[in-house]
Amino acid sequence: HGQSDARTHASPQRTTRGMLRTVARNASRVVRGPHHTPKRGMADGPPGGYFADGVQGEGHVNGRLFNETPPPPGQSRKWEDWELPWYLGMGGAAVILFFGLNAKPETSATAWAKEEAQKRLAAEGK
Repeated sequence: HGQSDARTHASPQRTTRGMLRTVARNASRVVRGPHHTPKRGMADGPPGGYFADGVQGEGHVNGRLFNETPPPPGQSRKWEDWELPWYLGMGGAAVILFFGLNAKPETSATAWAKEEAQKRLAAEGK
């Protein structure tokens, strides 16, 4: 029991480091003033957090996307003016990409080497 436990006593370097950190923190508070709030970085997220209530206001919770009220039962929703061109444009772009990318020529070195090897084997087989 006469021995001192290393876990209960901090090393002199650790104590000095902690004291310097505290002094630097207090000095920066003196320079900036007592009411200074630290600046938020880009990685800090929105002020209330990612799952905050947002800007709707107190007690405004309806659970509808874009605050759009649903049509009465038995009626369909009326499209906005921009919706038809948007859906046609996105659908057309998807079709063009699908067929265009499937029809593009194979230009990889592996495909060229395979074709060249087939040509040479066919020429040797004569």
